[in-house]
Amino acid sequence: MPAASPQAPRPRSGNRRDEAARLAVLHAADDLLVEHGFGALTIEAIARRAGVAKQTIYRWWPSKVEILLDTLIEDSDKRLPVPSKTPTAESIRGYLRNFARFLTTDPAGKVLLALIAEAQHDPQTARSFRKRYFDPRRDQERDMIAHGIEAGEIAPSLGPDATVDALLGPIVYSALMGASVPDGLVDALVEDLLTSPLE
Repeated sequence: MPAASPQAPRPRSGNRRDEAARLAVLHAADDLLVEHGFGALTIEAIARRAGVAKQTIYRWWPSKVEILLDTLIEDSDKRLPVPSKTPTAESIRGYLRNFARFLTTDPAGKVLLALIAEAQHDPQTARSFRKRYFDPRRDQERDMIAHGIEAGEIAPSLGPDATVDALLGPIVYSALMGASVPDGLVDALVEDLLTSPLE
């Protein structure tokens, strides 16, 4: 942006954010969650790690949950895209394997698991999680299954919604329990749920 621009390099409006500071906050929240867990994560700690004022964070986000949702959405879009081309059993298998790795090895996967856990006993977290992350991603996953059925690439014995639940549920459960997700589990899910002809 030219020096003569009326916009200062560090906008003071709550509707505009300095991108470097915004990313620093997201990375700080992500790192601190992995290091200390959701319960110990505070706005004060995020501000210290990111090198920004606490008041700045509160102008941009109403809570740590919203910060975590921002980092989860951005990281999921970059590192765990839902296949958009005509899906096949193999491309869905690849997505499930990536999802398993995301949950068990990626810091953003830890954010997802923490928000799932927090949503079980905090209604506001549950509402925000569903509206901003879970429902939009589930729509993409449902469409992935529906398009695969329409193209004749897969033939699940369940409808698209139930198929998504049956494919992802065991992976999420394993990750929540701190267990690894073997490729064999993903293979079994694909073979059992996607290649059984409708009766």
